[in-house]
Amino acid sequence: MIWRCRDRAFDLSSRPLVMGIVNVTPDSFSDGGRFFEPAAAIAHAHSQLADGADLLDLGGESTRPGSAPVPADEQWRRLAPVIAGLRREAPEACLSIDTASAAVAGRALEAGCHVVNDITALGDPAMPGVVAAAGAGLVLMHMQGNPATMQAAPRYGDVVAEVGGFLAARRDAARAAGIGEEAIALDPGVGFGKSLAHTHTLLANLDRLDTGGRPILIGVSRKSFIVRTLGEDLPTDRRLEGALAATAIAVLLGARIVRTHDVTPTLRAVRMAGAIRSASHLIK
Repeated sequence: MIWRCRDRAFDLSSRPLVMGIVNVTPDSFSDGGRFFEPAAAIAHAHSQLADGADLLDLGGESTRPGSAPVPADEQWRRLAPVIAGLRREAPEACLSIDTASAAVAGRALEAGCHVVNDITALGDPAMPGVVAAAGAGLVLMHMQGNPATMQAAPRYGDVVAEVGGFLAARRDAARAAGIGEEAIALDPGVGFGKSLAHTHTLLANLDRLDTGGRPILIGVSRKSFIVRTLGEDLPTDRRLEGALAATAIAVLLGARIVRTHDVTPTLRAVRMAGAIRSASHLIK
């Protein structure tokens, strides 16, 4: 399985990719404010690359439950010096831009980013054209509602079928808009309009999602479902064990890209789970 992102082509048959998170925000749920200044964000990005991240996901807007939208100009004000610094200091790094704004995505791609990670799955009508013109990689995510309201009372008849159907439809829409099939990855959106039961069901049934052969990206790092599952009031920096367990299960069930705050331990978990998954034909 190949994932093409501009001049990069990732072979996902060997092991899943690890995507490091760089939040250039004052209010992200896990590390809000720690990397808000450009120098701190760039240093954090270098650290994640040194730890083994395959690519970095840069975001200038928090999408935690209850968050409000950030205007495109403000997102870009936060992100521009970080992207410029990384392109200058780490020119080989693969960079993803975490935004639902076509205006921000376009500027980031012009500045040298390779991937657009869109939590609205092309909700901005201008986004398909921006991604297609750049030949960029694209992550399409499922979300019920919007960040301000998504966790109020999420409801599904069959969460696996509905999330899978949505992702398949958005994949087809992206292809119809001129985005190459090999550029597309799909994210079921853990924590984005899902109850605890919905999250468990999705993670346990990733292999049932209609991906059309496209890679699944999973993001469980430090999320609150870990606290609710374990029944412990854990701060965000003490949720690693739960995240690694969920990550390993997701990889065994087919996830090929893992988005994380904690690169080194996640990379080890991904390598272990990937090795076991590759030997699964021996234990059928």
